[in-house]
Amino acid sequence: MVQSRTHTCGELRLSDAGKTVRLCGWLENVRAVSANLAFLVLRDFYGTTQIVVEDEALLAQVRTVNKESTVAVNGVVRERSSKNPNLPTGDIEVVPASIELLGRCRYNELPFQISRSKEADESIRLKYRYLDLRNPEVKKNIVLRSKVVAALRSAMIDEGFLEIATPILTASSPEGARDYLVPSRKHPGKFYALPQAPQQFKQLLMTSGFDRYFQIAPCFRDEDARGDRSPGEFYQLDMEMAFASQEDVLAVLERVLVPIFEKYGKFSRVSQAPFRHIKYLDALEKYGTDKPDLRIDLEIADATALLGGIGFGPFEGQTVKAIVVTDFTATRKQIDKLCADTEVQAGQKPYWFRVDETGALVGGIAKFVEPVKDAVVAALGLKPGCFVGLAAGKLSAAQKTAGVMRVKLGALCPNHMDKEQYAFCWIVDFPMYEIGEESGELEFCHNPFSMPSGGLEVLQKAASGELDPLTITANQYDLVINGYESASGAVRNHDPEIMVEAFKLVRLGEEDVKKKFPAMYNAFCYGAPPHAGAAPGVDRIIMLLTGEELIREVIAFPMNKSAQDVMMGAPGEVTEQQLKELSIAVTAKEE
Repeated sequence: MVQSRTHTCGELRLSDAGKTVRLCGWLENVRAVSANLAFLVLRDFYGTTQIVVEDEALLAQVRTVNKESTVAVNGVVRERSSKNPNLPTGDIEVVPASIELLGRCRYNELPFQISRSKEADESIRLKYRYLDLRNPEVKKNIVLRSKVVAALRSAMIDEGFLEIATPILTASSPEGARDYLVPSRKHPGKFYALPQAPQQFKQLLMTSGFDRYFQIAPCFRDEDARGDRSPGEFYQLDMEMAFASQEDVLAVLERVLVPIFEKYGKFSRVSQAPFRHIKYLDALEKYGTDKPDLRIDLEIADATALLGGIGFGPFEGQTVKAIVVTDFTATRKQIDKLCADTEVQAGQKPYWFRVDETGALVGGIAKFVEPVKDAVVAALGLKPGCFVGLAAGKLSAAQKTAGVMRVKLGALCPNHMDKEQYAFCWIVDFPMYEIGEESGELEFCHNPFSMPSGGLEVLQKAASGELDPLTITANQYDLVINGYESASGAVRNHDPEIMVEAFKLVRLGEEDVKKKFPAMYNAFCYGAPPHAGAAPGVDRIIMLLTGEELIREVIAFPMNKSAQDVMMGAPGEVTEQQLKELSIAVTAKEE
């Protein structure tokens, strides 16, 4: 027995016919046929059961109860005369002797129909998330999430990792996004920060002598939402290994993740270990992104030498990239939409031409390409039925536009995209540094705690001017699944001398490093082991497993796009007394 129930609403079968049972659940539907006959659908976490009311008094009682009220039904199981093969309980029904009202729904109208809540406006769904979650189609993602997290935890323990919780209230740290700050009551004018990741703590654990650490870690970043990124908070499978190399980390994650995707994924085919390794710069050249979707068989070719001098204005003096699509059958209307969507996403206009069934170049900028037709056909391997998408601009802009167009071409051309699989790859050899878009100065490209390839020597050469710091690569790696970055990691910089030299290149001296990272710097001075780790994103993995396009569909209580919890009213105002205790004054923001 579960609480006051003898069975759940998804449990009864034909073998239970004749039993007296007690079911509890939500009244999903009532269909009255006559004054003394009605069919009820009772729903709980486990499923639904049909209740047949054949008593006039009971039917009168049911008529006073709104849908979505919780009730208890005491009755006898019998075989259904009209079976429903689509339901696990479709062979039986329950004839009640009594019906008890346990929790009344006090509203005649619901904000949406429970079984169709996914069709409702998102703001309404999030406001009434507790009703949205009653929908089995919504609930199943949260159930799957629980199972996957349990499987991840079990797999990591089997690999010899120890689960250790790290602090939530910590110090602000420059890790690539804005911190969420928490004012201190006991230390006026000072703030804690919610961790963007347990990065420093897990490295300190390695320095403390723990060999293999993991946790399902909450992370907090004040950044804008995207379809594949929830604002505010997210969870990751955080892990770190002492005396480990890059290959050690990758091998562990491959052993952990492949069985998870094979068991719980929407698609039956999963890349097998070892996953393909693609260098960062090669990924940009071939796929126009460091997050390539390898389900698409299209690659980007450099066409600068071929088309840069054909007299077409947008190509003059620019890098030109081309994508060749064979057996292209899309209409002109579809091509126009493809180009418009690419321009919106990439911020730059793409171009195109086709090869018709006679071998002639037609459409788009064909007339500009015609004078060099033979060279283009030979270099790109064109034949009748080919479509050529083109992007031009500075190298990074041309790559980005071509990359966006490649993904959209894959979606448009089923013969070039095998959607029914999980295609994994590792992106490796990331640049250590980049020129910041806002500052215009040298900055860390990704994780400042990564070990540079070549160690102290390359940093000293960069500092002396012998080496361009933009050519330094980091022992860093990303896991990409179907075009989504799903994990990031690195071999860590565990040597304080190398750490100081790395920060000098971004205009931070030894005293700055000591001040910003006092625990890590001091700990490394006591002898730190070489260590490496990674952090697959749990939310994003669940999104991939379920096939959902929005990450909010796999989070029990997500925020909206503006980082608001409209159900709880967060963020919200606080009292003057609370502000006074924290020594905080709120000033009006200027319009």
